[in-house]
Amino acid sequence: MYSIIRPWLFKMDAEKAHSVALSLLGLAPKFCFPQPPINQIDVLGMTFTHPVGLAAGLDKNGEYLDALAKIGFSFIEVGTVTPKPQVGNPKPRLFRAPEVHAIVNRMGFNNLGVATLVENIKKSQYRGILGVNIGKNRDTLLSKAVDDYLFCMRAVYQYASYITVNISSPNTPDLRHLQQGMYFPHLLSRLQTEQIKLAGIHQRHVPLVIKISPDEDEETLKEMADSMLNYGIEGIIATNTTSQRDFFTSLPLIMRQGGLSGKPLSTLSTSCLRLLKEYVGNHITLIGVGGIHDLASAQEKINAGASLVQVYSGLIYQGPELVPQLAARLVVNQEVKNDVYN
Repeated sequence: MYSIIRPWLFKMDAEKAHSVALSLLGLAPKFCFPQPPINQIDVLGMTFTHPVGLAAGLDKNGEYLDALAKIGFSFIEVGTVTPKPQVGNPKPRLFRAPEVHAIVNRMGFNNLGVATLVENIKKSQYRGILGVNIGKNRDTLLSKAVDDYLFCMRAVYQYASYITVNISSPNTPDLRHLQQGMYFPHLLSRLQTEQIKLAGIHQRHVPLVIKISPDEDEETLKEMADSMLNYGIEGIIATNTTSQRDFFTSLPLIMRQGGLSGKPLSTLSTSCLRLLKEYVGNHITLIGVGGIHDLASAQEKINAGASLVQVYSGLIYQGPELVPQLAARLVVNQEVKNDVYN
């Protein structure tokens, strides 16, 4: 079915097509989507029916949870959400590069705010594993950024299966500085303290996951890994989009600013994942994302150390059938057991 409607969607502006596709998904009956077989994996203190989930960004406000559940993801991540609503960067800000199966975005954390996200989660019928991806508002100073993350963390804690801290989008000015220097350990320290406090209040432990950039050098990745081990971070999502300029040389001028995702990102993202695996071993669960477009690219993530994978751009180009195809044939890594659960 998707192969029939994709040409029509690709004639639209990419951001408009995004909304139309999600609305159509909501109208489609569940029987239109073949459900993935069970390929169980136990990580992060949870049982995932198979290793394939949805990356953040497709449903920023949690408006389409019930629709997305039809596809058969073993987990869904919503967001990125910020404390206050914000419109994001000027349009146009989302572009396709079909010749290389890539997407360029400079959305800028456009969302309706964390309060709206929480209300949408509460209204949905979805009861599967839910990740909530949190960020800071554009006008919040870096010195105050941790307050935005804590605000969102408190708001979503009781509704999330895990919480992802997004400090790696290239589309919010200076956000990636939070991965470096003293910003990073300070942020993790405050998050860990709040996590312990909230676990006591709600009588449940919600894992913290950090989403990182593919554009950091090895030394920075090593320093980040050491800090994440030190502060008990349970998961790492590797990686966000890239802003490396060599990926943009063949793209039209209007598309050269923003983060690139999709097939061209695959090798860079997997290399980052492999390095992180060397640094953190089996102490932190790794989630591979970036350029997954077929079984081979997904299996590369697993072989590099990921226990779970997430798709987004591949879904745009391949359609919902990508999920059961991957879930049925991926050979999963069962060796990771976080220390907190041992």
